Amino acid sequence: MNSDPAGNAESGGKKPRSNLQLRVISALVLAAVVLVLAWWGGTAFRIFAALMGAAVFHEWSTLAKGRYSPTYRVSAWLLAAAALIALAVGADALTLFVAVAIAAAGAWVAAVALGQGGGQAFGIFYAVAPAVALAFLRGDDAAGLWVLLFLFACVWGTDIAAYFAGRRFGGPKLAPSISPSKTWSGAIGGAVAAALGGGAIAALGPSSVSIVVAMLVALGVSVISQFGDLFESAYKRRHGAKDSGRIIPGHGGVMDRVDGLVAAALALYVVCALLAGPDRPAFGLFGG
Repeated sequence: MNSDPAGNAESGGKKPRSNLQLRVISALVLAAVVLVLAWWGGTAFRIFAALMGAAVFHEWSTLAKGRYSPTYRVSAWLLAAAALIALAVGADALTLFVAVAIAAAGAWVAAVALGQGGGQAFGIFYAVAPAVALAFLRGDDAAGLWVLLFLFACVWGTDIAAYFAGRRFGGPKLAPSISPSKTWSGAIGGAVAAALGGGAIAALGPSSVSIVVAMLVALGVSVISQFGDLFESAYKRRHGAKDSGRIIPGHGGVMDRVDGLVAAALALYVVCALLAGPDRPAFGLFGG
């Protein structure tokens, strides 16, 4: 999620918007759309999750397209699409995760058969498994809306606080070889904000765990989110790209916007599913 300040020349006497302004405007619009879909839940949110997964896999594949033959890329896309369609039409969680595993394994077999690398196989897991997790965290119940608000508070709180804490306090770099702009002060600020935000959502909602436990879960979600951010940065750096795409002004691609969310959603789903089962995981945190 690293973008350089916009350097466009003034046109028609109007001063161009700064990169921060573009980031803020884009983030607010996207947040509004996502929150409406999260409130709606059900099929609408499943379709949104599937489209997000498709966009992530498209950008993952596009970044590495020079490394793979067209035949392999088409094969991987067909396998990923099958799992995403199953998500959109409403298959159960176990069926979907099995479908993800089969699709990734199929892409790996195709890679071996065609003499290609296995990056597309992992890309299927990276794009589709979090989409499944996100859809099932929401589900159709009120608890699903609360758990998504909890997730968003953690991930968005981490992003915002890390950005401003890093700019304000600076200090040692978190991972200079991967993302030179990130600092330990930003990482710590983001984690604190996530814990406070997650605790606030737990206090407001029908939480089935204590606020302290909710804050600890939020802290873990923040850490995973930041690892997800660094992983995506490393993947882009490996392929010599600054952004994963250009679809979102000020942010780049969909992967740039959801890099922390995909990792955090999958981690939170695993925790909640262990507490309440794979099909209604939200009840692990917000069971009333």
